This record gives sequence, structure tokens and C-alpha cells, in this order.
Amino acid sequence: MTKQTWTAAVSALLFVALAAVVSLVPVPFVSWSPGATVNLFEPVDGQPRVDVQGIATHPTTGQLRLTTVSVTRVDSQLTLPEALLSYWLSAREVLPREAVYPAGVSVDEIRAREVQMMDNSQSAAVAAALRAAGEKVVEYPMVIGVSNGSPADGKLEPGDFILRVDDKVVGSTDDVRAAITRHAVGEAVTFTILRSRQELTVPITTAASNANASQPVVGINLDIGYSYTPRVTFRINPDIGGPSAGLMFALAVYDLVSPDDLTAGRSIAGTGTISGDGTVGAIGGIQEKVAGAEGAGATVFLVPADNCPDVRGLSTPVQLVRVATLSEAIAALEDLKDPARAAAVKGCS
Repeated sequence: MTKQTWTAAVSALLFVALAAVVSLVPVPFVSWSPGATVNLFEPVDGQPRVDVQGIATHPTTGQLRLTTVSVTRVDSQLTLPEALLSYWLSAREVLPREAVYPAGVSVDEIRAREVQMMDNSQSAAVAAALRAAGEKVVEYPMVIGVSNGSPADGKLEPGDFILRVDDKVVGSTDDVRAAITRHAVGEAVTFTILRSRQELTVPITTAASNANASQPVVGINLDIGYSYTPRVTFRINPDIGGPSAGLMFALAVYDLVSPDDLTAGRSIAGTGTISGDGTVGAIGGIQEKVAGAEGAGATVFLVPADNCPDVRGLSTPVQLVRVATLSEAIAALEDLKDPARAAAVKGCS
């Protein structure tokens, strides 16, 4: 073997070795691609996927599909070839890892946050749907978290509605916080709560805040919760998390409790966060979700109004419908059933 041949062979081996190393080294990015869609009217294990009890329900004839994005798992890494492939392929995105998974946050914390956002989304969706259907919904300050080892640990629970503090009615989370801070550290605060439809009185002795020794705290996190008579159960794959299915949850509940058949035999997909008053919010991965809906055979896709700039110019056979509120989504689906009114439905162009 000549010197030149030896040099070429060694160089080739080094190149292959380096290429192999580069192909296996993780890069600080995640990939988004079209994920699965879930028909909320399709039974799971013989039970309704959206189960409404305690109120009259009505049959539906179509599909309501929540849409998802397939994203690199928080406990997985993307390699350089995978990142490049996702960048070049259509209906995919590559994003900086920290834009999706904040640095310094553990895998368990991220998963717990996703679960909490899903729970909050479902609660707000039910409240918005029942309000749209004319049912009574009452708002209360609600416990959403209790710090381990805090004065409230073992006394208050996530899901507790706070009716009164020191026998004074509270209507907001700020009211609850103000009532606590009126006490000195070491004084007892009396909470009147609603838990499992039962009213309870719970005294809790305040402790000093870690950040301010003179500030009394009991160790709870609060948000607004909703109380209503019907009982709604969502049977959703626990791997699906986050708030972006809120609009579709709300439409499913509304279609079940409303005498009108909102889907009317159609396959309707969509996405969007929702608040208890029916406001629809923007989400990420809208183009991937439209592609997933197209693959599932949907003919209509509900797009949050603030996401419309993200789909302008997108080529798809699915009709994109702009919605800013639950009432707009309901009205649009009703109008699309009537050819005389369908042309007036707003798109994202």
C-alpha cells in the first residue's frame, strides 16, 4: 500500500468516525410534526370519551377532533440529522429546546405542569360550554396547589372552593390573599370551603413567608374555579397535556347538552385555549395541527383568531374558520350547515 493510499484510507476512516459522532451528538432543539387527532365523540373502552351526567344530553352525528403536535419528548434528545430532516420536511418545525422546555425545570415538573394545564382547560371548557347552553355556572376562588409542609398541607386540597375567609364572602383570588395578609404571622385564619359539594370550616394558623418574615402565608396557590350541577368526565390519553384542546372540549360538551346537532355528520377539527367566559386563545404548532386534521379527513378546522397570521397562504383542502370566542365557533358551525349562510363565515385570508 502506497503512502497516498494509506493516507486516503485513514482520512476516510476518520471522516466516517467523525460523521458517526456528529450524528449521535444531541443538539439543543426539539422537533414539531403533525400529531394524532382524537374524535371526542368516539367511545373509549366502551365508555363515552366526553361523559356528561346530571343533565339531559342529545345524540350527535359527526366528529369533533382535537388535534395534537408530535414533539420531541422532554426526556429525549434530538440529533443533528433528525433536526435537519425536520427542518427540510413540510409541516414540521425545529425550535430551540428552551422555547418549549424551560431550562432548570425537571422532567417531573414539566409533566405536572402539562397535567395541571389540561385539568384547568377542561374545567374552563365545561364552564364556557354550560354558560353557552344557558346553564348556571358559579365562580369561586379555588385552591390549585398546596405547598408540602405548609400550614395548609393536609387541611386544604386542590379543587377546594373558598366561599368565605373569617366569615366574610370572597369573590376573587385577590380577596383571599388580602384576607390572609390582614392577619399577623402565627394567627389563625378561618376558611369556609366547598369540597365535594359539602361545606366545611377549616382553621389554619399562618406562617412567615420565606421571602418576608413579617408576611403571613398559609401555603396555597389560587385560581378561579367553576361550580355547576352537571358532572363531566373526560377520558383522554394522559400523554396528551397542555391547554390547547380547550375549545374542542367546550364544543363537545355544548353539542352534547344542546338540542341542536352542531356537527351534523361532518368531521370538524380545531384547536385553541379557552377561558371560562368563552374567549379562545392562540396556541403553538398550528400548521402541524392543520396537517394532522387533513390527514384524519376533517373538512373544517377552527383556528384561534390570533393564529390566523400563522396560516395565511397555507395550502390545504380543509376549510379554515377564524374564531375568537366559543359563541363565534358555535355560530360558524351552525352557519356552515346552511349553504345560504356558509359564504359569510370568516376565514383567515
